[in-house]
Amino acid sequence: MRERRNTPIGIADARGSLREACSPLGADDRFIEYFILPGFTDVHVHLREPGFLYKETIKTGTLAAAAGGFAHVLTMPNLDPVPDSPDHLKVQTDIIERDACIDVRPLGSLTCGEKGKEVSDIEALAPHVAAFSDDGVGVMDDGLMREAMERVKAAGSIVVAHCEDTRYPRESREAEYRQLIRDLELAEQTGCPYHMCHVSTRESIDLIRSAKKAGMDVTCETAPHYLTIADDEIEDEGRFKMNPPIKTKKDREVLLEAVCDGTIDMIATDHAPHSAEEKAKGFAGSAYGIVGLETAFPVLYTRLVREGIIPMQKLVDLLTEGPGRRFGIEEADDELTFSVWDLDEEYTVRPEEFRTMGQSTPFEGWEVRGRCMMTVYKGKVVYKR
Repeated sequence: MRERRNTPIGIADARGSLREACSPLGADDRFIEYFILPGFTDVHVHLREPGFLYKETIKTGTLAAAAGGFAHVLTMPNLDPVPDSPDHLKVQTDIIERDACIDVRPLGSLTCGEKGKEVSDIEALAPHVAAFSDDGVGVMDDGLMREAMERVKAAGSIVVAHCEDTRYPRESREAEYRQLIRDLELAEQTGCPYHMCHVSTRESIDLIRSAKKAGMDVTCETAPHYLTIADDEIEDEGRFKMNPPIKTKKDREVLLEAVCDGTIDMIATDHAPHSAEEKAKGFAGSAYGIVGLETAFPVLYTRLVREGIIPMQKLVDLLTEGPGRRFGIEEADDELTFSVWDLDEEYTVRPEEFRTMGQSTPFEGWEVRGRCMMTVYKGKVVYKR
Protein backbone atom coordinates (compact mmCIF):
# COMPACT_ATOMS: atom_id res chain seq x y z
CA MET A 1 0.00 0.00 0.00
CA ARG A 2 3.00 2.31 0.24
CA GLU A 3 3.60 4.62 -2.68
CA ARG A 4 5.44 7.92 -3.02
CA ARG A 5 3.06 10.55 -4.30
CA ASN A 6 2.14 14.17 -3.68
CA THR A 7 -1.36 13.30 -2.55
CA PRO A 8 -2.46 11.08 0.35
CA ILE A 9 -2.66 7.33 -0.15
CA GLY A 10 -6.28 6.29 -0.59
CA ILE A 11 -8.24 3.10 0.06
CA ALA A 12 -11.17 1.62 -1.84
CA ASP A 13 -10.35 3.75 -4.93
CA ALA A 14 -11.36 6.87 -3.03
CA ARG A 15 -8.48 9.02 -4.25
CA GLY A 16 -10.56 11.66 -5.99
CA SER A 17 -12.55 12.79 -2.97
CA LEU A 18 -9.63 12.20 -0.59
CA ARG A 19 -7.34 14.43 -2.58
CA GLU A 20 -9.78 17.30 -2.26
CA ALA A 21 -10.58 16.63 1.39
CA CYS A 22 -6.94 16.46 2.46
CA SER A 23 -5.60 19.41 0.52
CA PRO A 24 -5.73 21.74 3.59
CA LEU A 25 -3.07 19.60 5.28
CA GLY A 26 -0.33 21.67 3.73
CA ALA A 27 0.61 23.64 0.67
CA ASP A 28 3.58 21.40 -0.06
CA ASP A 29 3.31 17.76 1.03
CA ARG A 30 5.48 16.30 -1.72
CA PHE A 31 7.86 14.67 0.76
CA ILE A 32 5.27 13.39 3.22
CA GLU A 33 3.47 10.06 3.03
CA TYR A 34 -0.07 10.13 4.38
CA PHE A 35 -2.02 6.97 5.00
CA ILE A 36 -5.77 6.89 4.68
CA LEU A 37 -7.33 4.51 7.20
CA PRO A 38 -10.97 3.76 8.03
CA GLY A 39 -12.55 5.67 10.88
CA PHE A 40 -11.89 3.56 13.98
CA THR A 41 -14.51 2.14 16.36
CA ASP A 42 -14.13 2.12 20.15
CA VAL A 43 -16.77 -0.01 21.84
CA HIS A 44 -15.87 1.04 25.38
CA VAL A 45 -15.80 4.71 26.31
CA HIS A 46 -17.12 6.83 29.17
CA LEU A 47 -18.23 10.26 28.02
CA ARG A 48 -19.60 11.11 31.50
CA GLU A 49 -22.59 13.13 30.28
CA PRO A 50 -25.24 13.33 31.63
CA GLY A 51 -24.28 13.53 35.27
CA PHE A 52 -20.54 14.09 35.52
CA LEU A 53 -19.72 17.05 33.30
CA TYR A 54 -16.71 18.04 35.38
CA LYS A 55 -14.98 14.88 34.09
CA GLU A 56 -15.99 14.95 30.39
CA THR A 57 -18.83 15.96 28.08
CA ILE A 58 -20.24 14.52 24.88
CA LYS A 59 -18.66 17.44 23.03
CA THR A 60 -15.14 17.13 24.48
CA GLY A 61 -15.18 13.33 24.40
CA THR A 62 -16.15 13.11 20.75
CA LEU A 63 -13.62 15.79 19.81
CA ALA A 64 -10.98 13.66 21.55
CA ALA A 65 -12.21 10.58 19.69
CA ALA A 66 -11.98 12.39 16.35
CA ALA A 67 -8.44 13.53 17.21
CA GLY A 68 -7.56 9.86 17.71
CA GLY A 69 -9.02 8.79 14.37
CA PHE A 70 -12.25 7.36 15.82
CA ALA A 71 -15.54 7.76 13.95
CA HIS A 72 -17.71 5.50 16.12
CA VAL A 73 -17.87 5.05 19.90
CA LEU A 74 -20.10 3.03 22.21
CA THR A 75 -20.75 4.75 25.54
CA MET A 76 -21.08 2.97 28.86
CA PRO A 77 -24.19 3.50 31.02
CA ASN A 78 -22.72 4.50 34.40
CA LEU A 79 -24.26 7.96 34.13
CA ASP A 80 -26.85 10.06 35.97
CA PRO A 81 -29.54 9.22 35.10
CA VAL A 82 -28.55 5.65 34.28
CA PRO A 83 -30.09 4.68 30.90
CA ASP A 84 -32.31 1.95 32.34
CA SER A 85 -35.52 3.21 30.68
CA PRO A 86 -36.40 5.06 27.48
CA ASP A 87 -36.99 8.31 29.37
CA HIS A 88 -33.58 8.14 31.06
CA LEU A 89 -31.91 7.20 27.79
CA LYS A 90 -33.46 10.19 26.04
CA VAL A 91 -31.59 12.57 28.34
CA GLN A 92 -28.36 11.20 26.89
CA THR A 93 -29.46 10.86 23.26
CA ASP A 94 -30.72 14.46 23.16
CA ILE A 95 -27.23 15.65 24.13
CA ILE A 96 -25.60 13.30 21.61
CA GLU A 97 -27.80 14.66 18.83
CA ARG A 98 -26.89 18.22 19.80
CA ASP A 99 -23.18 17.98 20.59
CA ALA A 100 -21.52 14.86 19.14
CA CYS A 101 -19.26 15.30 16.12
CA ILE A 102 -19.04 11.54 15.40
CA ASP A 103 -21.26 8.48 15.71
CA VAL A 104 -22.13 7.82 19.39
CA ARG A 105 -24.12 4.72 20.32
CA PRO A 106 -25.27 4.32 23.93
CA LEU A 107 -25.44 1.07 25.86
CA GLY A 108 -28.42 0.47 28.09
CA SER A 109 -27.89 -0.73 31.64
CA LEU A 110 -28.54 -4.36 32.47
CA THR A 111 -30.07 -3.53 35.84
CA CYS A 112 -32.02 -0.57 37.17
CA GLY A 113 -29.60 2.12 38.31
CA GLU A 114 -26.79 -0.42 37.82
CA LYS A 115 -27.62 -1.61 41.34
CA GLY A 116 -27.86 -5.30 40.50
CA LYS A 117 -31.32 -5.71 42.08
CA GLU A 118 -33.79 -5.57 39.19
CA VAL A 119 -33.42 -6.03 35.44
CA SER A 120 -33.84 -2.86 33.38
CA ASP A 121 -36.57 -2.29 30.80
CA ILE A 122 -34.69 -4.39 28.25
CA GLU A 123 -37.51 -4.75 25.75
CA ALA A 124 -38.23 -1.03 25.50
CA LEU A 125 -34.54 -0.06 25.35
CA ALA A 126 -33.30 -2.70 22.89
CA PRO A 127 -34.26 -0.89 19.65
CA HIS A 128 -32.38 2.22 20.79
CA VAL A 129 -29.12 0.91 22.29
CA ALA A 130 -26.09 -0.93 20.96
CA ALA A 131 -26.07 -3.54 23.75
CA PHE A 132 -26.57 -3.89 27.51
CA SER A 133 -24.04 -3.62 30.34
CA ASP A 134 -23.59 -2.74 33.99
CA ASP A 135 -20.05 -1.60 33.26
CA GLY A 136 -18.10 -0.60 36.34
CA VAL A 137 -19.67 -3.30 38.50
CA GLY A 138 -20.19 -7.02 38.17
CA VAL A 139 -23.71 -8.44 38.47
CA MET A 140 -23.40 -10.70 41.49
CA ASP A 141 -26.86 -12.31 41.62
CA ASP A 142 -26.77 -15.45 39.45
CA GLY A 143 -30.55 -15.58 39.01
CA LEU A 144 -30.70 -11.93 38.03
CA MET A 145 -27.93 -12.38 35.48
CA ARG A 146 -29.75 -15.37 34.00
CA GLU A 147 -32.96 -13.35 33.69
CA ALA A 148 -31.04 -10.47 32.09
CA MET A 149 -29.43 -12.80 29.56
CA GLU A 150 -32.74 -14.44 28.68
CA ARG A 151 -34.41 -11.09 28.08
CA VAL A 152 -31.44 -9.64 26.18
CA LYS A 153 -31.37 -12.69 23.90
CA ALA A 154 -35.12 -12.45 23.29
CA ALA A 155 -34.67 -8.78 22.40
CA GLY A 156 -31.96 -9.64 19.86
CA SER A 157 -29.19 -7.79 21.67
CA ILE A 158 -25.85 -8.52 23.41
CA VAL A 159 -24.70 -8.65 27.03
CA VAL A 160 -21.49 -6.66 27.49
CA ALA A 161 -20.01 -7.81 30.79
CA HIS A 162 -17.73 -6.15 33.27
CA CYS A 163 -16.48 -9.26 35.07
CA GLU A 164 -15.79 -8.48 38.71
CA ASP A 165 -16.67 -10.88 41.50
CA THR A 166 -16.77 -8.68 44.61
CA ARG A 167 -16.03 -11.65 46.88
CA TYR A 168 -12.41 -11.28 45.77
CA PRO A 169 -10.09 -8.26 46.01
CA ARG A 170 -10.47 -6.01 42.96
CA GLU A 171 -6.76 -6.27 42.18
CA SER A 172 -6.85 -10.08 42.20
CA ARG A 173 -7.00 -12.27 39.11
CA GLU A 174 -9.90 -14.23 40.64
CA ALA A 175 -12.16 -11.17 40.67
CA GLU A 176 -12.13 -11.24 36.88
CA TYR A 177 -12.02 -14.85 35.81
CA ARG A 178 -14.25 -16.32 38.54
CA GLN A 179 -17.19 -14.22 37.38
CA LEU A 180 -16.34 -15.00 33.76
CA ILE A 181 -16.72 -18.70 34.56
CA ARG A 182 -20.23 -18.03 35.91
CA ASP A 183 -21.15 -15.81 32.96
CA LEU A 184 -20.02 -18.30 30.34
CA GLU A 185 -22.07 -21.04 31.98
CA LEU A 186 -25.15 -18.81 31.89
CA ALA A 187 -24.47 -17.70 28.33
CA GLU A 188 -24.22 -21.33 27.23
CA GLN A 189 -27.47 -22.22 28.99
CA THR A 190 -29.43 -19.22 27.67
CA GLY A 191 -27.81 -18.86 24.25
CA CYS A 192 -27.33 -15.14 24.88
CA PRO A 193 -24.65 -13.37 22.79
CA TYR A 194 -21.91 -12.40 25.23
CA HIS A 195 -19.07 -9.89 25.04
CA MET A 196 -16.42 -9.55 27.76
CA CYS A 197 -14.99 -6.12 28.51
CA HIS A 198 -11.30 -5.34 29.08
CA VAL A 199 -9.90 -8.85 29.50
CA SER A 200 -6.67 -8.66 31.51
CA THR A 201 -5.73 -12.16 32.74
CA ARG A 202 -4.42 -15.31 31.06
CA GLU A 203 -7.12 -17.37 32.81
CA SER A 204 -9.80 -15.29 31.11
CA ILE A 205 -8.16 -15.82 27.74
CA ASP A 206 -8.15 -19.59 28.27
CA LEU A 207 -11.86 -19.50 29.13
CA ILE A 208 -12.79 -17.33 26.13
CA ARG A 209 -10.73 -19.51 23.80
CA SER A 210 -12.46 -22.66 25.06
CA ALA A 211 -15.90 -21.09 24.75
CA LYS A 212 -15.21 -20.12 21.14
CA LYS A 213 -13.98 -23.60 20.31
CA ALA A 214 -17.23 -24.95 21.76
CA GLY A 215 -19.17 -22.79 19.29
CA MET A 216 -20.51 -20.24 21.76
CA ASP A 217 -21.46 -16.74 20.61
CA VAL A 218 -18.70 -15.05 22.61
CA THR A 219 -16.35 -12.15 21.89
CA CYS A 220 -13.97 -10.09 23.96
CA GLU A 221 -11.90 -6.92 23.97
CA THR A 222 -8.73 -5.79 25.64
CA ALA A 223 -7.17 -2.34 25.99
CA PRO A 224 -3.86 -0.81 24.87
CA HIS A 225 -2.50 -0.59 28.42
CA TYR A 226 -2.90 -4.33 29.03
CA LEU A 227 -0.95 -5.05 25.85
CA THR A 228 1.93 -2.68 26.52
CA ILE A 229 2.45 -2.37 30.31
CA ALA A 230 3.12 -4.93 33.07
CA ASP A 231 2.56 -4.52 36.80
CA ASP A 232 6.28 -4.14 37.56
CA GLU A 233 6.23 -0.91 35.53
CA ILE A 234 3.48 0.73 37.60
CA GLU A 235 4.44 3.88 39.51
CA ASP A 236 2.80 5.38 42.60
CA GLU A 237 0.67 7.72 40.51
CA GLY A 238 -3.03 7.89 39.72
CA ARG A 239 -2.35 7.64 36.00
CA PHE A 240 -1.58 3.93 36.42
CA LYS A 241 -4.82 3.10 38.23
CA MET A 242 -7.63 1.51 36.25
CA ASN A 243 -10.17 -1.30 36.67
CA PRO A 244 -9.27 -4.06 36.10
CA PRO A 245 -5.70 -3.38 37.19
CA ILE A 246 -2.72 -4.13 34.94
CA LYS A 247 -1.42 -7.65 35.49
CA THR A 248 1.94 -9.44 35.04
CA LYS A 249 4.36 -9.78 32.11
CA LYS A 250 3.08 -13.31 31.60
CA ASP A 251 -0.47 -12.03 31.31
CA ARG A 252 0.66 -9.42 28.79
CA GLU A 253 2.39 -12.12 26.74
CA VAL A 254 -0.75 -14.27 26.71
CA LEU A 255 -2.88 -11.29 25.72
CA LEU A 256 -0.55 -10.54 22.83
CA GLU A 257 -0.76 -14.18 21.71
CA ALA A 258 -4.55 -13.93 21.89
CA VAL A 259 -4.47 -10.82 19.71
CA CYS A 260 -2.37 -12.66 17.16
CA ASP A 261 -4.49 -15.82 17.04
CA GLY A 262 -7.86 -14.05 16.99
CA THR A 263 -9.09 -14.97 20.46
CA ILE A 264 -9.26 -11.25 21.19
CA ASP A 265 -11.72 -9.79 18.69
CA MET A 266 -11.09 -6.08 19.15
CA ILE A 267 -9.20 -3.43 21.08
CA ALA A 268 -11.11 -0.79 23.04
CA THR A 269 -9.70 2.02 25.16
CA ASP A 270 -11.99 2.05 28.23
CA HIS A 271 -11.55 5.83 28.00
CA ALA A 272 -12.56 6.94 31.52
CA PRO A 273 -11.70 10.57 32.29
CA HIS A 274 -11.57 12.00 35.81
CA SER A 275 -10.75 15.41 37.19
CA ALA A 276 -7.13 16.28 37.97
CA GLU A 277 -7.97 16.29 41.68
CA GLU A 278 -9.43 12.78 41.54
CA LYS A 279 -6.25 11.44 39.93
CA ALA A 280 -3.71 13.33 42.05
CA LYS A 281 -3.87 11.24 45.21
CA GLY A 282 -1.22 8.65 44.40
CA PHE A 283 -1.99 5.16 43.21
CA ALA A 284 -3.93 4.05 46.28
CA GLY A 285 -6.06 7.17 46.71
CA SER A 286 -6.91 8.03 43.13
CA ALA A 287 -10.07 7.16 41.22
CA TYR A 288 -10.06 4.18 38.85
CA GLY A 289 -9.81 5.10 35.19
CA ILE A 290 -7.54 6.58 32.53
CA VAL A 291 -8.04 8.27 29.17
CA GLY A 292 -7.12 6.60 25.91
CA LEU A 293 -8.88 7.84 22.79
CA GLU A 294 -6.03 10.08 21.61
CA THR A 295 -3.21 7.64 22.32
CA ALA A 296 -4.68 4.28 21.25
CA PHE A 297 -3.52 4.08 17.67
CA PRO A 298 -0.07 5.70 18.13
CA VAL A 299 0.75 3.46 21.10
CA LEU A 300 -0.43 0.28 19.37
CA TYR A 301 1.20 1.17 16.08
CA THR A 302 4.50 1.94 17.82
CA ARG A 303 4.58 -1.04 20.20
CA LEU A 304 2.81 -3.74 18.17
CA VAL A 305 3.19 -2.96 14.47
CA ARG A 306 6.61 -1.32 14.36
CA GLU A 307 8.02 -4.00 16.67
CA GLY A 308 6.74 -6.73 14.38
CA ILE A 309 4.21 -8.32 16.74
CA ILE A 310 1.25 -7.86 14.39
CA PRO A 311 0.95 -6.51 10.83
CA MET A 312 -0.67 -3.15 10.15
CA GLN A 313 -3.77 -4.75 8.63
CA LYS A 314 -4.35 -6.73 11.82
CA LEU A 315 -4.26 -3.57 13.93
CA VAL A 316 -6.71 -1.84 11.60
CA ASP A 317 -9.03 -4.86 11.76
CA LEU A 318 -8.96 -4.84 15.57
CA LEU A 319 -10.04 -1.21 15.52
CA THR A 320 -12.61 -1.50 12.73
CA GLU A 321 -13.73 -4.90 11.41
CA GLY A 322 -13.79 -6.69 14.77
CA PRO A 323 -16.01 -4.21 16.59
CA GLY A 324 -18.02 -3.52 13.44
CA ARG A 325 -18.97 -7.16 13.00
CA ARG A 326 -19.96 -7.66 16.61
CA PHE A 327 -21.99 -4.50 17.08
CA GLY A 328 -23.38 -4.01 13.60
CA ILE A 329 -21.39 -0.94 12.63
CA GLU A 330 -20.93 -0.66 8.90
CA GLU A 331 -19.79 2.21 6.73
CA ALA A 332 -22.17 2.94 3.89
CA ASP A 333 -19.41 4.67 1.95
CA ASP A 334 -15.71 4.33 2.76
CA GLU A 335 -14.99 7.55 0.91
CA LEU A 336 -17.04 9.58 3.40
CA THR A 337 -15.62 8.35 6.73
CA PHE A 338 -11.88 7.92 7.20
CA SER A 339 -8.80 9.16 9.05
CA VAL A 340 -5.53 10.53 7.67
CA TRP A 341 -2.22 9.61 9.32
CA ASP A 342 1.41 10.58 9.14
CA LEU A 343 2.92 7.30 10.30
CA ASP A 344 6.47 8.63 10.26
CA GLU A 345 6.02 11.53 12.68
CA GLU A 346 7.61 10.83 16.05
CA TYR A 347 6.52 12.79 19.10
CA THR A 348 6.11 12.68 22.87
CA VAL A 349 2.72 12.01 24.47
CA ARG A 350 1.83 15.21 26.32
CA PRO A 351 -1.52 15.12 28.18
CA GLU A 352 -1.74 18.91 28.23
CA GLU A 353 -2.27 18.73 24.45
CA PHE A 354 -5.28 16.38 24.71
CA ARG A 355 -8.79 17.41 23.64
CA THR A 356 -10.35 15.32 26.38
CA MET A 357 -10.93 17.00 29.74
CA GLY A 358 -9.15 14.08 31.43
CA GLN A 359 -5.37 14.05 31.26
CA SER A 360 -4.47 10.96 33.27
CA THR A 361 -2.66 8.43 31.07
CA PRO A 362 0.03 5.82 31.76
CA PHE A 363 1.50 6.73 28.36
CA GLU A 364 2.54 10.22 29.44
CA GLY A 365 6.07 10.87 28.20
CA TRP A 366 6.14 7.93 25.79
CA GLU A 367 7.81 8.44 22.43
CA VAL A 368 5.40 7.25 19.74
CA ARG A 369 4.99 7.35 15.98
CA GLY A 370 1.79 8.02 14.08
CA ARG A 371 0.04 11.37 14.13
CA CYS A 372 -3.59 11.79 13.17
CA MET A 373 -3.76 14.64 10.67
CA MET A 374 -7.47 14.59 9.90
CA THR A 375 -10.66 12.67 10.63
CA VAL A 376 -13.66 12.87 8.31
CA TYR A 377 -17.07 11.58 9.35
CA LYS A 378 -19.81 11.30 6.72
CA GLY A 379 -17.98 13.73 4.48
CA LYS A 380 -17.42 16.36 7.19
CA VAL A 381 -14.00 17.19 8.57
CA VAL A 382 -14.45 16.69 12.34
CA TYR A 383 -10.77 16.98 13.22
CA LYS A 384 -7.81 18.56 11.46
CA ARG A 385 -4.45 19.07 13.05
